[in-house]
Amino acid sequence: MNDTTPTPIRKIVHVDMDAFYASVEQRDNPELRGRPLAVGGSAARGVVAAASYEARAFGVHSAMPSVTAKRKCPDLIFVPPRFDVYKAVSQQIREIFAEYTPLIEPLSLDEAYLDVTENLKGMEIATEIALEIRAKIKQVTGLNASAGISYNKFLAKMASDLNKPNGQAVITPKNGPGFVETLSVKKFHGVGPATAERMRKYGIETGLDLKSKSLAFLQEHFGKSGPYFYGIARGIDERQVRPDRIRKSVGAEDTFVEDIDDLERATAELKPLAEKVWRYCEAQGISGKTVTVKIKYSDFTQATRSRTGAVPFANIADVFDAASGLLATFYPFKRSVRLLGVTLSSLINDQASATTEGPPQLALNL
Repeated sequence: MNDTTPTPIRKIVHVDMDAFYASVEQRDNPELRGRPLAVGGSAARGVVAAASYEARAFGVHSAMPSVTAKRKCPDLIFVPPRFDVYKAVSQQIREIFAEYTPLIEPLSLDEAYLDVTENLKGMEIATEIALEIRAKIKQVTGLNASAGISYNKFLAKMASDLNKPNGQAVITPKNGPGFVETLSVKKFHGVGPATAERMRKYGIETGLDLKSKSLAFLQEHFGKSGPYFYGIARGIDERQVRPDRIRKSVGAEDTFVEDIDDLERATAELKPLAEKVWRYCEAQGISGKTVTVKIKYSDFTQATRSRTGAVPFANIADVFDAASGLLATFYPFKRSVRLLGVTLSSLINDQASATTEGPPQLALNL
């Protein structure tokens, strides 16, 4: 006799801290409260890492050049980032999550997915769990969090943006497909500007437009992402909340006060970036097989080049040698260099890499 017990509808909560870095700074310095604030460098080449809601009202947002932000909001206050503090607060928040479920998938310091279908509190209503978590975050850290609740990750993520700041929203199985149809694909998590532009060329501007395309069409034009797009257009997302999720890449970059034309100086600037990436990997017990160098020129055009080894990198010297070798392939620079970045990807846990046979060696594939 077949088991006809229906699969329970999953209960996924996406928690997203409100203007996290900026809110921490306003919490710790009462003089900053209620004022337009940007976390980041105020120098000519600075970039906004985070903006308070008071600053966002002027159109200031993360990744915006500081000079642009200051032009939009002349009274903008810049404060340098304190990542050690943000990480400590993030850990406090993670401990609150763990009181409710072991199924926690962090996306960054300030957001995570939680699967509360079966939870440690025995609570049946996911919206009540989200309310409790948000209240406890406020009590412990003094910070506001928003939340989205739905039956899959894609819709939970979309829901968390609906009532920001300091709010939450639910998208039910009944409402999910209809909700997706009305949205611009530009707002879809997983659809970046370049993909949205490609979709527009095929007449895809809303969820309903996306739903009208066949699976074969989406696979042909969007490759491996095709099945994902086909599903989310129908409110379907089968991805599980993965507590063991490993980052896909670790990167660091720097925008220079003055443009660089000399290869020797550019190589010197590359070294601390490689060291920063490697320190993070060591702390997390991971390594990677692929190193990528990003270069942005004075006219804001950019390019990347990568090399992939048969086994993960063993030490910082190897990472830096590979990165500096890639940088040299750009020289002579077609324009002066505004920014450099180093990324390590194809990440793997060190314990897993220890089982690979043979000594670490780099197979160079440009």
